[in-house]
Amino acid sequence: MTTVLDKVRSGREAVGERWHHAPRWVRWALLAAVIVFFYALPNREFYQYLGPIPTPGANFTQVMFTVSIYVLLAVGLNIVVGFAGLLDLGYFGFFAVGAYTVAVLTSPSSNLKTLWPWLLAVPVAIALTMVSGVMLGTPTLRLRGDYLALVTLGFAEMIRIGAVSSEFLRGQRGFNQIPHPPGEFADGKPVFGVLDARPYYWLVLTLIILVVIGVRNLTHSRVGRAWISIREDEDAAQLMGVPTFKFKLWAFAAGAAIAGLAGALFAGKQNFVNSQNFELLNSIIILAAVIFGGSGNIVGAIVGGGLVAYMIERFRGIELFGIELYEYRFLFFGLVLVVMMIFRPEGLIPNRRRAAEFKDRRKEVTVGE
Repeated sequence: MTTVLDKVRSGREAVGERWHHAPRWVRWALLAAVIVFFYALPNREFYQYLGPIPTPGANFTQVMFTVSIYVLLAVGLNIVVGFAGLLDLGYFGFFAVGAYTVAVLTSPSSNLKTLWPWLLAVPVAIALTMVSGVMLGTPTLRLRGDYLALVTLGFAEMIRIGAVSSEFLRGQRGFNQIPHPPGEFADGKPVFGVLDARPYYWLVLTLIILVVIGVRNLTHSRVGRAWISIREDEDAAQLMGVPTFKFKLWAFAAGAAIAGLAGALFAGKQNFVNSQNFELLNSIIILAAVIFGGSGNIVGAIVGGGLVAYMIERFRGIELFGIELYEYRFLFFGLVLVVMMIFRPEGLIPNRRRAAEFKDRRKEVTVGE
C-alpha cells in the first residue's frame, strides 16, 4: 500500500529526473538566479520582503556570514566524509589551526610580533592546515571506521586543550586587533569594517563558489573516482590497484585546506580569536550538517550547512510563554535530526548512487514484510 511518504519520494525523484534532463541553458539560468538571490540576500532592501526568513533577535547580515562559514566547512568535510568515506569527528580542529595561524602572524598580541597583513597570512594558514592534515593522516589513515573517528576526535581535543593551556596561544585571553581583509572605497573608508558584515559575507560567498568549482572538477577526475571507490569498498579498490592510502591522505589534506581557509576568514572578520571559539560541539554540528544535507553531494553539503547554521540562529530572540527558545536550540536541532534519520536517512539531497542504495534497501524491507 502506497503511503504519503512514498508519494513524496516519488515526486522528489521525478523533479530530480526533470532537472537532470533539462536543457543546459535552463540549468545555467536557474543556477545564475540562485547565485544572484544569495548575493542580494544580506541587503535590507531585499530581505525585508522575505517574510519570516530574517532573524528577529540577531543581525541578519551577521547570521548570513556565520551561515556562509558553515557552508564552506560543510563543503570541505564532504570531501572527507562524503567522497572518501572517512569518518572525521575532529574537523573543526583544522578550522582552529587556520584561525590561530592568522592570529599569531598578524596580531600585536602575538609573541612573534610579525604583524603581517591579513592577506599575506591566509596562504600560510592554508598551507599549515594542509600540513597538519597530512601529519594527522599519515599515522592514522590505516585505521577505519570508529577507530579513525576516535583519533580525529582526539586531534580536535588536543587543539582545544593546547589553545586553553598554552601561553603562546594565550588561552581565553586570545589575540585581538587581528587585521581585516584589505580594500578601501574611493573616499578612503575601508571595505571590510567592523559594523557591516555584508562585505565579509560576499567575500565568503565568492570563495564558496570558487571552492565548489574546484571540488566538482576534482571529484570528476581520477582522484574523485579513486575516492568513490575507496568509499564503496576500500579492499576491492586496493585489489584493483588503487593506492588507497595516498588518496585518503589527499582527501584529508584537501578538506583541511578548506577548513583552514574558513578559519582565516573567521579570524579576519571577528578581529579576535581565543580558545572558546573552537568547542568540540562545532565538529559534531558540521558532521551533522553534511549528513543532514546529503553526504557525497556538493549541493547537499551546501544546503545542509546552510540550514543547520540558520536553524540554530533562528531561535535567538524568540520567546514562548516567557521561555527563551534559544536556550533549547540544540534540543530542537536534535529532534529535527532524529526525524530526518527516520524518514530521510540518505539526507535532503543525496548523491544518486546513495539514493539508489537506500531505495533498494526500502524495496528489500517491503518484500520481506
